[in-house]
Amino acid sequence: MPARLSTFFVRTLREDPADAEVTSHRLLVRAGYIRRQAPGIFAWLPLGLRVKAKVEAIIREEMTAAGAQEVHFPALLPREPYDLTGRWEEYGDGIFRLKDRKDGDYLLAPTHEEVFTLLVKDLYSSYKDLPLTIYQIQDKYRDEARPRAGILRGREFTMKDAYSFDWSDEGLEESYQAQRAAYERIFARLGLDYVIVDADAGAMGGSKSEEFLHPTPIGEDTFVRSAGGYAANVEAFTTLAPDPVPIDGLPEPVVFDSPNTPTIATLVELANAEVPRDDRPWTAADTLKNVVLALRHLDGTRELVVVGLPGDRDVDLKRLEVAFQPAEVEAATEADFDATPALVKGYIGPWSPTGPILGFDSASRIRFLLDPRIADGTQWMTGANIHEKHVYGLVAGRDFTGDGFVEAAEVREGDPAPDGSGPIETARGTEIGHVFQLGRKYADALGLQVLDPNGKLVTVTMGSYGIGVTRNIALIAEQSSDEKGLLWPEAVSPFDLHLVATGKDQTVYEIADRLMEELGAAGIDVLYDDRPKVSPGVKFGDAELIGIPTILIVGRGAADGVGELWDRRTGERREIALDSVGAELGRR
Repeated sequence: MPARLSTFFVRTLREDPADAEVTSHRLLVRAGYIRRQAPGIFAWLPLGLRVKAKVEAIIREEMTAAGAQEVHFPALLPREPYDLTGRWEEYGDGIFRLKDRKDGDYLLAPTHEEVFTLLVKDLYSSYKDLPLTIYQIQDKYRDEARPRAGILRGREFTMKDAYSFDWSDEGLEESYQAQRAAYERIFARLGLDYVIVDADAGAMGGSKSEEFLHPTPIGEDTFVRSAGGYAANVEAFTTLAPDPVPIDGLPEPVVFDSPNTPTIATLVELANAEVPRDDRPWTAADTLKNVVLALRHLDGTRELVVVGLPGDRDVDLKRLEVAFQPAEVEAATEADFDATPALVKGYIGPWSPTGPILGFDSASRIRFLLDPRIADGTQWMTGANIHEKHVYGLVAGRDFTGDGFVEAAEVREGDPAPDGSGPIETARGTEIGHVFQLGRKYADALGLQVLDPNGKLVTVTMGSYGIGVTRNIALIAEQSSDEKGLLWPEAVSPFDLHLVATGKDQTVYEIADRLMEELGAAGIDVLYDDRPKVSPGVKFGDAELIGIPTILIVGRGAADGVGELWDRRTGERREIALDSVGAELGRR
């Protein structure tokens, strides 16, 4: 159905919105696709809804091709299913909770695993009913602490979430691969570049997890990849631990005075001056940094924990959050140190001349977790737990041990890939899709079982597959734009053609009106700029801003049956016979 700009519900803006941080936010608001309602919450206007509908249509087509069937759940859900899986508390402050007039607890769903599982439990009971994959396209709600970047990170957003149900692990693998392949087709059709990386499952749980990341400088995620094909986000990256070193014959640790050494750099400088090595200078990599953290657990308890890592590395907040989830991670406070005299602030270490300081088996009973690089037999310089004193020659596995290992240190360019495929490089990206093998976590919690071929009850195994619909629209806008405006791929453009009539000659508008009707009858979706008192410059500026890739200008040559076809992707403008426009567009 052709749309006339003179009556179409759109207003373009000449100035950027004051709160716009990224290109997509700036252009989608200026071009009249979305409108802010509150932080992280946007209204979708007619142009935006047309793009959204096209993205959703592509997803639906590929979901159907992969054997999935569409359902639709409410966004408002009761507390009980989330209590059964523990996620009512696990989500913490990240979700919107509310009460009805009878004081019943509800939430605006951030995700729907529980209710999908319960629906299948209600209707299916035999392996003969499986495999099954069902999906929905639905709005989700998360109480983001810092909603930003327009629809890239909002509080309300649209997702496609699919769930597969199989009675065997082999079936789950087949369902997983079918969805993974569908995702590759979807993102190819959307024109979005992507990298598939190993990922952490997070609050979703389960085993295998992969993210589809769109490489972009504005990405919130860091991922790594090697020339040999390894790829992972930093949360899932595993450190290649060195082999243990023989301990026999290593010298005993030496305590030395170290006043005024508040940083690793000052400690290294002093050590090179006061206790130099024979073979080479001391470096930050020779030091053991001990970071004191406070974990706030779901039951409200607070636990101090110490992470030991090489002094040339900092901790990575995202890796810390993954390592200790679902607990919240905080820096230790002055009150924590005051209450824990075993920790001498500024001089903390796992050992002192009086014995072990850190670990469950020590006097402090503080959990001590080590970076995987702290292998047995490696020697370290660290605090001696005595004011203004450090120790060198401290041997892991002899003088101190940890209560386990933790992936908390920053990942760097050049670190070895864990699969031996060479050094890694780092890049920024944004998640556009995520596939999980959930396994039996939710089926166990909610009692989803079926009879197997032998008549025995087995717990169903599940997969979960999500695509951020609105986030993908933002990233398409980021990737497909220039300094003048949006530039949609044809597959998701709100219209097939932007028809612009220019000049004051009424004949031009009559010819353009007739052409609009003919093209519409031929199935070509037309946005027609029929505004009679708007200058050609303003019309062309709006056309560039709105971003429909093909523009037809009907102006001075209209009476002779000639128009100008403008390809916004290449910038090419050429004359075209008006009676051949339909055929030209039909060939694309």
